[in-house]
Amino acid sequence: MPTIQQLIRKPRQPKVKRSKSLHLEGCPQKRGVCTRVYTTTPK
Repeated sequence: MPTIQQLIRKPRQPKVKRSKSLHLEGCPQKRGVCTRVYTTTPK
């Protein structure tokens, strides 16, 4: 555990959030994540 003085001198760096699908970063519509699965009965 760092001291308060150490935290004042050099604050904690936030963790870098890395994407699990780097190739789809610029094109999210190609990701193909299924958000809802359901069946419809005939009208």
